[in-house]
Amino acid sequence: MGSPLALSNTVTAGVVSSTQRASKELGLKDKDMVYIQTDAPITFGNSGGPLVNLDGEAIGINSMKVTSGISFAIPIDYVKEFLSKRKVKSPQVSKRYLGITMLSLTPNILMELRMRNPEMPTDIENGILVWKVIIGSPAYNGGLQPGDIVTKINGKSVYSATDIYTSLENTTGTLRIDIVRGRQKLTLSITPELH
Repeated sequence: MGSPLALSNTVTAGVVSSTQRASKELGLKDKDMVYIQTDAPITFGNSGGPLVNLDGEAIGINSMKVTSGISFAIPIDYVKEFLSKRKVKSPQVSKRYLGITMLSLTPNILMELRMRNPEMPTDIENGILVWKVIIGSPAYNGGLQPGDIVTKINGKSVYSATDIYTSLENTTGTLRIDIVRGRQKLTLSITPELH
């Protein structure tokens, strides 16, 4: 379940191929994690949505697609453990909030963006694509638009969504965000809100 490509309330179906796929088999850092392997289609937007069984019980959180027919979910037991530890450490968690959905740029995505916009600067090799901006959010109020490519935050290069989250956690006050919009390079000042 999720909202792939901003299509709300989309449900896809699949078969669980393995309930114990080790992260080291996938080349991931966290050696203690195991994943549920499924052939249910996971695309940008329904990653993070629940993986449910035929009884409607959440059995995992969809997390990544490797290729067509091979996707992975974090088992619900890991999610419950993480949430209970988080609640004990900090019962009321406030995080800084921008108000965007984003996609880390891969070589394939960059190639597709360049085909759609031949005027896009050729020196763009990394960043995140702003997929959606929530109306009234700090990003919206600061001028960020869907289709913008964020290349730097406070002078540091952005390579993935993780860099955005890290900047939000480690910086107080206003963020200086370098973007590419069409063929223009712009710098926006956005002050995230506590959420």
